[in-house]
Formats: sequence, structure tokens, C-alpha cells
Amino acid sequence: MIISNDIIETFENALIQHGSYNDRVYLLKMFGDIAPGFPQRLIEFAQGYSKIFAKIPARAWAGFGDAGFVVEARIPLFYQGREDALFVCFYLQPWRAIEKNEQMAEVEGVKLAKKQATVEIRPCLLGDIPQMAELYASVFPTYPFPIQNAGYLAKTLGEGVEFWCAEIAGDIVALSSAEQDTANENVEMTDFATAPRWRGYGLGAELLKVMEEAMRKKGMKTAYTIAREKSVGMNAIFARAGYSVGGRLINNTNIAGGIESMVVWYKTFNRTEHEISNSG
Repeated sequence: MIISNDIIETFENALIQHGSYNDRVYLLKMFGDIAPGFPQRLIEFAQGYSKIFAKIPARAWAGFGDAGFVVEARIPLFYQGREDALFVCFYLQPWRAIEKNEQMAEVEGVKLAKKQATVEIRPCLLGDIPQMAELYASVFPTYPFPIQNAGYLAKTLGEGVEFWCAEIAGDIVALSSAEQDTANENVEMTDFATAPRWRGYGLGAELLKVMEEAMRKKGMKTAYTIAREKSVGMNAIFARAGYSVGGRLINNTNIAGGIESMVVWYKTFNRTEHEISNSG
């Protein structure tokens, strides 16, 4: 089992993740507006890696665009239901921008079997962590964050990320999480994993449905995910749940054993009539 050793730290007024595991710098969040020259300083910091991946508000695009970044995905009304988010990239090594001979997973016509057992969908508790870590380790030989590590899961739960599970006869057989940005009223629906023998029963779709209901009640206005491009099941779940494709991230993430391209999916909800009339 390989566990990410990438570092999460602040860089000026931003939160970043970086390291050799994903061979990239990932700008996770900005705190306020960018300072003049910030994108160029980020490029200088990233020397030795092959890609910079940044999630930024649309108003910050001019500075990043001038520094040579490109837009690979967009989520409308991501920040407080008012401003778009851009997923922008800068390739420090040409090979990282070259696509493999892979196409986005075909999601039409995927048939999921009916459940044959009694399933309970519920929030995860601290006592579930050993089972959670075991399931994640069995599903993902590599992952961009160390969710196979019990200590990391305990820390993440303590910081307010909500994990949900599908439980059958006392065993956790599927997992997912809702990582909320309450200040900007958006949530990432992520960390989906299903034990191999329980795939094809629609458990991921059930988890997403329950998480959506919970996040709507909490006032989230945008839900999104970054899914493996070649995962038929994962892309089908979000397509059928009414999510839209925001774009593709080329050779972006170390997951399931290697660097893969990813698809950004998003769904907007809980918007007021005033926000709808002023969205352009």
C-alpha cells in the first residue's frame, strides 16, 4: 500500500498541497485576492514538479492567465452562489500535458443491479475508522490524500469533513465524504469507494443522494466532484444525478495506481429567485 506523503501548507495567502507523490502543486484554496506576481512566484516554487493545479475564483483569472496558466474546467456560481470557480493548470514538463490514449468513460446505458440486501446509509463515526481505513486501502493502491491511514481519517473527521457509509449486516461496504466549504457555500462529494463484491448495486448513487439531501439542508449552493476519467461507474453516478461536466484535468492525480486524468462534475442548488435573476 502506498500512502501520499504530499505536504499541505500555506503559501502566501493560499493553502497548497505539494509533493512527489502526485508530482504537482495543488492550490486548494485562496484566502482573499491574489497579490501582484503571485502566480509567477507559485511557478517558481513549483520547480522540480511537472504540474501546477489551482482552484481559483474567476476574478483571479487575469493574473494566472498572464502567467501562462490554462483553464481546464469551470464550475459556475461556485463561491456563495455568485462567482464561478476556475480549475487552472500550468505544465512545467511538456510530457505531463500529453494525453494517454484514453477517452472519457461512456456513461450511457450503464445498468446497475437492484440491491439484494438490507442497506443502512448513515454518517460515519470515530469508531468506524478501522473499517474505513481497511476499505479504502483495499480499493485504492494509491490516492491523492492518505485516506487509507486511520490517523488521517480521525483528523479529517475532527475537522468537520462528513464521511458517510453503506453498512450491510454490520460491515461497511461503501464509503463517501462531503467536504464542505461553508464560507463559500459549496461542497465536494468525494472519496467514494465500494468493496469489490458489492459493486454494481448502486451504493455510490445511494450515498450521493443522502449526502445531497444533507448538504441542501445545510445551505450549500454548489456540489461538485473530481472523478477518474476512465471510471464508468463513478461518471455514471454523477451524470444520472443531474450533474454537468465542468471540464477535464489532464494527467492530474495519482489514484488507483498511477497518474490519471480527471473529470469535474458540478450541480447547483439552493439558489434564491434573486440569485437566479442576477446570474446572467
